[in-house]
Amino acid sequence: MIEAKNIQQLDLNLLKIFECLYREKNMSETAKVLYITPSAVSHAIKRLRTVLNDPLFERQGQLMLPTPACQRMAPELIDLLEKLRQVLQACGDFNLATTAQTFKIALHDAIEPIVLPKLQLALAKHAPNASLASVKLSREDMHKQLANHQIDMAIDVARPIKAPISHAVLSSDHFCVLMKKNHPLKNQLKIDNYLAAKHVAVSNRATGTVIEDIALLQLSFNRQVAIRCQNYFAAKEVIKDAPFLLTLPSMVASQLLDDTLIARPVPTTMPAIYQHLYWHQSTDKDDALVWLRGQVQHIFKR
Repeated sequence: MIEAKNIQQLDLNLLKIFECLYREKNMSETAKVLYITPSAVSHAIKRLRTVLNDPLFERQGQLMLPTPACQRMAPELIDLLEKLRQVLQACGDFNLATTAQTFKIALHDAIEPIVLPKLQLALAKHAPNASLASVKLSREDMHKQLANHQIDMAIDVARPIKAPISHAVLSSDHFCVLMKKNHPLKNQLKIDNYLAAKHVAVSNRATGTVIEDIALLQLSFNRQVAIRCQNYFAAKEVIKDAPFLLTLPSMVASQLLDDTLIARPVPTTMPAIYQHLYWHQSTDKDDALVWLRGQVQHIFKR
């Protein structure tokens, strides 16, 4: 049994580091998430080991794996930390008109022009002292960023999730094809010449399947990607001067269309694309973030 005196003198900041290391299972990654040094993480865990009289984590290669005692304790302890955050968030009355907090949203740069201008108008009207930060969407890190409150919410296509991440459908959309106005296929786009044409894809990865190709492969269709761009704005410039096709969500296409481009339906039936809003359950009762989520949902319902 641990002495009560040791528990009373325990620095609660150590528990935040414990929680993060339990999730990350790596000292360096934990340090990055918490913006501290790996030696600070190591020192904190050493102090906890002394108080709790257990190694807590054991190194296996690059991983720090929980001991059986740690594994028994951690889920309940992390749950209590989440409840503590909720209690602290509810402390005091939230005043939208005077709040000076910074709202952080992770989203793809393709939908920034759709979301940010309207959200800025809502802030200017209802929360003039608040600020807004648009963060690059990282699908690999989204769960971690939400859990560690590095971002308040994220907007992304439908993807597998589990508690404690919550989500809500924002919109459904369909794919269309952008091409230059004098493209040879502008009035005769069929599935055979669509597949035979050269395409531009958008992804921040050099290789791998993009979302429209996943949908096409489900239909047993395969196309030729000639160029991969990191964003749709660059892809637009490419197709303005070349006979390439750009397949993309119609919501994004509407932001790119000008007098040099035309949009055509994809010449086959493809599944709808769903945009979702993601957030951490620990913020379910945070008045500020409840308001912000409502504003984002309102933007997509217009």
